[in-house]
Amino acid sequence: MDEKSALQQEWMTLQGQYERYESGGLGIKLAAVVLAFLGVVFELESWFVGLIVLLLWLQEGVFKTFQSRLGDRLLLLENLIARDEAPGPGTAFQLHSAWLAGRKGLAGLLAEYAASAARPTVAFPYAVLLLILLVLAQG
Repeated sequence: MDEKSALQQEWMTLQGQYERYESGGLGIKLAAVVLAFLGVVFELESWFVGLIVLLLWLQEGVFKTFQSRLGDRLLLLENLIARDEAPGPGTAFQLHSAWLAGRKGLAGLLAEYAASAARPTVAFPYAVLLLILLVLAQG
């Protein structure tokens, strides 16, 4: 297999995984909405339901961080595939090596998770659910 074919095969594999992460993120959101609704219906303590929603929000932040690593690699692959010249040997199948080479330590990893969780597409509906629970707790 030549290097360009290997890059194309890697792209196809990672793109499928990227889309599965997107579906998984939507599943986590749905779970948060359902659990918050059930918590309100069964009159559970708002702080407890809010804690569960917050944990799911953070979990999706971690999940989306993994997805963004795949997205970064997909963009690199697209750049390599689009070049007119043939890519050099050893450029395909380097997802984990590239991530490990750029690893930022524990603080960097936690910051990466927090940044992912703060993105508007991730923060919705968690922030709204927490606001609703806060209002209900006051009333």
